[in-house]
Amino acid sequence: MTRAVVVGSGPNGLAAAITLAAAGVDVEVLERADVPGGGTRSVHATVDGVLHDECSGFHPLAVETGFSRQFDLTEVEGLRWLWPSVQYSHPLDGGRGAAVWQDLDRTVADLGSAGRAYRRLFGPLTEQFGKIADEFLQPMTHIPRAPIALARFGAYSLLPAGLLARRWGQDEAARALFAGVAAHAFRPLGSPMSSAIGVALGTAAHRFGWPVAHGGSGAISRAMVARLESLGGRVHTGVTVSNREQLADADIVMLDTSPSAAVDILGEALPRRVARAYRRFRHGPGAFQVALAVDGGIPWTHEPSREAGTIHLGGTFEQIAAAERDVALGRMPERPFVLLGQQSVADPERRAGTIHPVDAYAHVPAGFTGDATEAIIGQIERFAPGVRDRIVAMSVRSTESIVRDNPNYVGGDIVSGANTPRQLIFRPRVGLNPYVTGVPGTYLCSAATAPGAGAHGMCGWHAARTALRKAGIGP
Repeated sequence: MTRAVVVGSGPNGLAAAITLAAAGVDVEVLERADVPGGGTRSVHATVDGVLHDECSGFHPLAVETGFSRQFDLTEVEGLRWLWPSVQYSHPLDGGRGAAVWQDLDRTVADLGSAGRAYRRLFGPLTEQFGKIADEFLQPMTHIPRAPIALARFGAYSLLPAGLLARRWGQDEAARALFAGVAAHAFRPLGSPMSSAIGVALGTAAHRFGWPVAHGGSGAISRAMVARLESLGGRVHTGVTVSNREQLADADIVMLDTSPSAAVDILGEALPRRVARAYRRFRHGPGAFQVALAVDGGIPWTHEPSREAGTIHLGGTFEQIAAAERDVALGRMPERPFVLLGQQSVADPERRAGTIHPVDAYAHVPAGFTGDATEAIIGQIERFAPGVRDRIVAMSVRSTESIVRDNPNYVGGDIVSGANTPRQLIFRPRVGLNPYVTGVPGTYLCSAATAPGAGAHGMCGWHAARTALRKAGIGP
């Protein structure tokens, strides 16, 4: 019987393990941490009974994928998606702002005079987004099955976010709304292809919504572990893999690790050209996370933000662009871009009485060693005066603690790689197949490979399918 070892139990490692086990492979997963899940773990970080997500909180690209169609975790394992009424919002000073509902018409109406331009961009993409998502949730080197839909998406994605935002003219709210979703890329908004992630996530909000997992993102990893075990696979926690000798008896090795960790594990077995490419892999800026327990929730002056699952904080397009530029240059901005999650809006069971969990992180320079707590709270207070008096507890994770918890997040890079034009197309290195390492039977399957970050598991699914083809297993 073919035997596989998967190193790392993030969503990609578990997706790879499930895919291999379903094909009849004997699978073991080795996880360094005490709890499986990687970026999909949930903890009581502040107050007993108040549940926080450690990393990923909303999952717009995990609902409808090749992996989820093959392995429906909602069917047997009980994974349940919940949606906020407002998918994401962007408050501005003075109670102004903009919001995105899953209903495109409502979003267009809320944007007023800017709504027409918003519909011209997102309307056609929303209609075709099922096909488009299937195209970009795989390596970009494939022959597209929906070339026309992909070409339209690609035309927008190639643009700098600052250039694409011009379609909203001087409408400050609409421009800021796009800045917030584009900033998920951790890239300067004037750089080429800095629109790509914003266009993808913005369209996903209308096609799939931005759902949370009932019971926390940890429910995703628990469902995946349950499916793996039902197929005969095993997960071992508290196991650190540091060299190839620990994997010597495996026919297939899947590495849900950073490229640099793959170099360390594989050592001299890794071809030199691949080792050089993995060492050159670029990581992006870091994240500084703050979990807050807030009595009564956050009193946003922008009313729709009170019902939003995700809130983007940073002010105008120009203010966010300046902050992201500073971060890319290694400077900590006074007012950083902050991404804030109110998961309990969609999943009230995460609360404890009137105490709400709030998960926020600021974009900071890679390896930032300072304390961004006050900067984050200041940005929240800016748009929700009085929130300080409602905070009953908090827990902080610096870039250093993020790396200690998950070494894949080099320098606090929670998206596992800089979203440069080259790495948006070729990651972790230039080649037709991003998963092969050059070591027979060994594959990289982390978010450092295509299609990149997210709890969709598609990196692992594609990598495992590559492994099965090369092993001659299955159709």
